[in-house]
Amino acid sequence: MQFSTLSTLPVLLLLIEYAASISFNLPINTRKCLKEEVHKDTMVTGDYDITVLPGLSTHLDVKDTKGHTLYNKEDATKGRFAFTTEEYDIFEVCFETKLPHGQQTHHLSPQHTTKEVSIKIKHGVETKDYDALAKANKLKPLEVELNRLEDLSAAIVSDFAYMKQREEEMRDTNESTNNKVLYFSIFSMCCLMSLAIWQVLYLRRYFKAKKLID
Repeated sequence: MQFSTLSTLPVLLLLIEYAASISFNLPINTRKCLKEEVHKDTMVTGDYDITVLPGLSTHLDVKDTKGHTLYNKEDATKGRFAFTTEEYDIFEVCFETKLPHGQQTHHLSPQHTTKEVSIKIKHGVETKDYDALAKANKLKPLEVELNRLEDLSAAIVSDFAYMKQREEEMRDTNESTNNKVLYFSIFSMCCLMSLAIWQVLYLRRYFKAKKLID
């Protein structure tokens, strides 16, 4: 049973890496962006491959939610970008192909106005080069797989710890909000009751002054 588990987890790793690979068509004068949510102190890499069309360049831009540029390439064709996050954030990878100034699209065929973009984004454990690690430390294939599974387990534990922390923060926020709503409700009820009592006393004095009641 243990052997079956060890043989299944590498397959899951491959599925995770495959899911991060995306391909799409990018027409001229169109901007398409991909967003990725990453934890703090996490290594992120991206391998991209863009169809080359004469006279048409594609701009690649990677930014975080604060607008900081993490990677920028004016004429992107094929390459890689890498960076390490300083805090939990959502970064955005944008591709844009613009027609050169003064050039018209009516004389271009559809094959010359659309580029195919392929990008494979990895982060965390996926960015680690286990082949280089095996060569440097002269590890056997089984030892490499064990190191991979150990790193994957550590990443899963870290994700669960982060989820638990977020759950605790949300719970504290909900409890704080509930307390504030409760106190505000009590304060509102006290104000309404005080106003009602004041109105009764005021009207009673008024009617007594007018000798409408004893």
